[in-house]
Amino acid sequence: MAVLLILTLIPGFGSFKVLVVLSGSMEPTIKTGSIIIIKAAPDYKIDDIITFSQNPTDKRDISTTHRIVGIENNGFQTKGDANNAPDGSIITKNQVQGKVIIKIPYLGYGVEAARQPAGFAAIVIIPAAIIIAGEVKKIVVEVNKTKLKKDNQQELPK
Repeated sequence: MAVLLILTLIPGFGSFKVLVVLSGSMEPTIKTGSIIIIKAAPDYKIDDIITFSQNPTDKRDISTTHRIVGIENNGFQTKGDANNAPDGSIITKNQVQGKVIIKIPYLGYGVEAARQPAGFAAIVIIPAAIIIAGEVKKIVVEVNKTKLKKDNQQELPK
């Protein structure tokens, strides 16, 4: 995840977007809890899996990821693989955020957990506690070695 974040900061790589899949409308192709990486494309064709928003100007609008099942003059007809019927509205090109290029199953559950206060604390506190315990152990071993050396030197006759 860190590598993906760093790549988005490099010029030319910034058009990638990492999202967590929250519903099962694309199962079994894309499982709930997966992470998907999307990238804007110059054109889209039938069978491409795209991510789009109903209201591109609203930053709070939830994105949808579905497959293109038809192309019309003014946009795309989409459908979730698990859905019985196509979506009710045509998706225009300006609603499309990009095409799915990578999907990583189940990793999104960890990302979503990390977004919660308890999950974030666990991600920070548990590794920190492990590191601190390891360092304390090293200090105790070194103190004991030094103490043993000192005790052995005192026992030797002068």
